[in-house]
Parts: sequence; structure tokens; C-alpha cells
Amino acid sequence: MSSLYLSAAHKSSGKTTLTLGLARALRRQGLAVQTFKKGPDYIDPIWHALASGRPCYNLDFHLMTRAEILALYARHAASAGISLIEGNKGLYDGMDLEGSDSNAALAKLLAAPVVLVLDTQGMTRGVAPLLQGYQGFDPQVRLCGVILNKVAGPRHEDKLRAAIERYTDLRVVGAVPRSPHLAIEERHLGLIPGNESAEAEARIEAIADVVAGGVELDALRALAAVPAPAVADLPACVDGSGLRLAIAQDRAFGFYYAEDLDSLRAAGVELVPFDTLRDPHLPDADGLLLGGGFPEVFIEALAANRSLRADIRRAIEAGLPTYAECGGLMYLTRSLSWGERRGEMVGVIPADCSMQPRPVGRGYALLRPTGATPLAPADDSLLPAHEFHHSSLSPLPAGAGSYAYRVERGTGIDGRHDGFLYKNLLAAYCHRRGSGTRGWIAPFIQRMQAHASLRRPLRRAA
Repeated sequence: MSSLYLSAAHKSSGKTTLTLGLARALRRQGLAVQTFKKGPDYIDPIWHALASGRPCYNLDFHLMTRAEILALYARHAASAGISLIEGNKGLYDGMDLEGSDSNAALAKLLAAPVVLVLDTQGMTRGVAPLLQGYQGFDPQVRLCGVILNKVAGPRHEDKLRAAIERYTDLRVVGAVPRSPHLAIEERHLGLIPGNESAEAEARIEAIADVVAGGVELDALRALAAVPAPAVADLPACVDGSGLRLAIAQDRAFGFYYAEDLDSLRAAGVELVPFDTLRDPHLPDADGLLLGGGFPEVFIEALAANRSLRADIRRAIEAGLPTYAECGGLMYLTRSLSWGERRGEMVGVIPADCSMQPRPVGRGYALLRPTGATPLAPADDSLLPAHEFHHSSLSPLPAGAGSYAYRVERGTGIDGRHDGFLYKNLLAAYCHRRGSGTRGWIAPFIQRMQAHASLRRPLRRAA
């Protein structure tokens, strides 16, 4: 099989843009391209999926065990002509001084050869000692090629190639010029998500044109041969056959892990998408999933959809099992404001949500279950999570008994707690992995089953 790990010397080197361009360019050659993203990011995978035509899967040392990473990777790489894994930050960057959570560690775990995307702005001969250092720092990393990015012109490219050829044995497989066609608009949390952009397809095509013109695709593919890993079946989950889960999927809400959606479908749950901006009513369902996103960008449209907001509030008040994360939590408050803009929201959470000029919670988190909900394990062990939000609630919902988690690391809702509980609702700022033995999916399906069993007599009577 074929696999490449796309990394860099530092963040903002152009990895995401190059990954998008390569995914689409290789897809044009008739390859089934499978993309992966290191870390918990939601936005880059949305773009990757658009470029490749296949869901992108996150691989994360904090949220997953190494066995889970290998199983997920093998399961989806096995059916692809080539896999592209985009790293985060730099090749050797990570939280652990020993590098156990770095891109280099993930590349070694997956036995994937590494292609370094280098931001060459202001650099000529200095590229050589940089690459020598990256090669020598960890000889077990299979650093096999370089893509020169943001090249100023032919003379700049010639100098870079000459230095690399003279002082290293690395293959330069491409040189991509600075180009306005490679830009993707950004906002406070990073790139504009592809599910919001009406021009996403045209943007990806333009990026692919530039990348295909600068990268030797056949040479890149020649570097990508790796041993095929053993494929593991999707871990068994509780049986959710016959259950319907309403899921908000639109421009305001789109932050879901592809693995989690796979797990829900594999359990037999029917996913029923709805649009919070346009659909007047909530679909008939046994549960409700409100993922993260950018509700603050769509305050007016969300507020204007009064009938849907009323439906959601009535459903939650009636006990509909509901799981909401970050943007979903914001939507369930009484109101959402950003500067001078303000709109009424669902109103289930007794607080108002307002955007702040700087991040309120950012990074990996650790949560300890309070034992107040079956949606978190009953033991006292820590749950890995992550958060990235600019909003805060006021007044803070009172009472520690109203929360699913104590925050051991991170911010959550009030710096000490996260996971607001009300009837069958759990709404948190922190994002958890849903799949796996300690994920939220299995207990949530059980909660849906219990709710559905109560509704069936009512349905028959109707």
C-alpha cells in the first residue's frame, strides 16, 4: 500500500493547502485518496474530505490509544490507493519533551515515510543545515522527501535545490510558488470551514492546479510504498438498530469526527440530518446531536428560525436524549451575542452566551466524571478531551450537581466544571471522542433506547 506523512519544520508552513492540492491532484489520476489529520482539529478534515471525496479521520495520541490509532488507520488506508496524513505543528513538536506525542512518533507508529513541507521564504543555503538537523535528530523517522513551498521564483528554487543536493540525500519532489490561488480565508478559530463556503470546490480545484504544476506526482507516489498493516474490524458497539438520531449538519454546525459517525451507523443508528438555519421543524427522532461549529457567525439566521428552536426546547423538556458540544451548547443558551449582534437561542440552558475577544478555553483537557450521568463512565478515572472556544456563559449555571465533569485540566464552563446536565441533556464546551470503550456513543445509544421504549406505546396509540 502507499502512504505519506506530510509534516513541516513549524506550523503555518502550508501543510493543509499542500495536502488539499495533493489529495485532489492524485484523485484526478484515478487514485482513491484517504486522508488523515493528526490532532483533534475539525476544520482541516472538512476540507480534506471535500478534496478527496472520502471522509477524513483524526489520529490523536491524547484522545486515542496507540492500538486505536493503528486500527482506525489500517481500516481506512487498506481500501485506498494512497493515504495522506497531515501533521500538526512541526515534525518534532508536541507536549511531551521525549516526543511521544509528536508527528515523528505518529509517523513511526504508522511506518509512514515523511515528506517535509518547507516554508522557504527568506531562506536559501540555510535549508541544508535545517534538513541535516531534521534527518539526524531521530534516524528512525523515514524522512524521504521535501516539497519547497512559497518559493519566490526560478532563481530562488535553483538555489534551494542546489543546497539540498549538495549537502543532503533528500529528494526534492516539488516546488510550489507563492500564489493567491493557495489562500483560504481564515477567522478566529482558523480556516473558514469548507461546509460554509459556497466556493469550496472551486478553491480546491484552483489549489490542485497550482500544486500539480509544482509537485512531481509520480516521484511522490514512488516514495509512498509501505507495508500493509493488519486490518481490524470496527469495534462492536451496543445495538442501536431502529433508532433515529437527529443531527445538526449545516453551515453553523459541522464539527463531527468521521469515526464517530461511522460508529453510530455501525451500531444500526439512522442519522437524520437537519439544517438549523432553514428547516422549520425538528425531525422525529429518538435522540438529538448538536456538534460544534460557528453559531456566532449565524446569530440572525438561528434566531429567526423560531419554530425549530421551539421544537428543540420542547423535545429536550420532554426528555429527548441530547448530546451537545461547544457550538451546540452555545445554541442551547437563552441568547448569543457577539459585539453589537445578539439573538435569541433555544433557551434550555439558563444562561446567556457572549463571544470574547480572546480564547476562553483552548487546548487539551482532562475531565473527571462526577457520577451524575450515565453518559460518562461511573469510575473516577480521567477522560481525555479538548476545547477551543471564545465564548463564555453568564450567569454560570449553579451547583456542581448540575455538571457531568470536574475539570482537572482546561476551562470548561466555569473553570472547574463542564457538561451541563438537565433531564436527558448533556451540553459541554469540551469535545470528547465518542467511539471506543470510554466514548460517549455507547451510553448515549442506551439512553436513546430507554427513551424510545417509552415513546413506542405513544406511537402505537397515535
